Amino acid sequence: MPTFDDAFQKKLDDLFKWRRDERHFKTDALPDGLLDQLLETATLAPSVGNSQPWRFVKVESAQRRKAVRDNFEACNQDALKDYDGDKAQSYAALKLSGMDDAPAHVAVFCATETKVGQGLGQKTMPETLKYSVVSAIQTLWLSARAQGIGLGWVSIIEPETVKKILDIQEDSWELIAYLCIGYPEAEHDVPELVRTGWQERLPFSRTVLTR
Repeated sequence: MPTFDDAFQKKLDDLFKWRRDERHFKTDALPDGLLDQLLETATLAPSVGNSQPWRFVKVESAQRRKAVRDNFEACNQDALKDYDGDKAQSYAALKLSGMDDAPAHVAVFCATETKVGQGLGQKTMPETLKYSVVSAIQTLWLSARAQGIGLGWVSIIEPETVKKILDIQEDSWELIAYLCIGYPEAEHDVPELVRTGWQERLPFSRTVLTR
């Protein structure tokens, strides 16, 4: 059994603090094999019934990347219509995707009808399959950050459109995330949306209840 001493726990806390949703990437390629190493680490995440429903699609085609980028632009322009005045100006100024520069793109799907795990733990909360995939993404995120790699989660896209772009034939696969991965241009321990004045972090007391 490994020993997780005080020094390790302090570094682990630092890792949590310095994990950022990255938008600004260097174009430098990742070392050969590193992306697969990170994805393999992601599969160590917990999953309901040991179902392991995550499915990672490495998007290397420039044509497919451009199509996803175009869909993001269309969705982003549509989202802008939800804001008015100063908030609309603030939204328009935000950089909400690192797709142009990030050297690695990964689409993450959930196999919602997988037989692995034999349905254990899913009858009352079938959404735990998707929660398992999110857990894998967080594991990937922290593993990448520990190696100086940034990760950005792009959610302003249409899942079904992205499935078609990537030629995903499995009807039961649902898109959970489109990830940009690469070396960050700068390091920050404060979320970008806090730095730009979009949204402050909530105080801890606002997020914990006692009953």
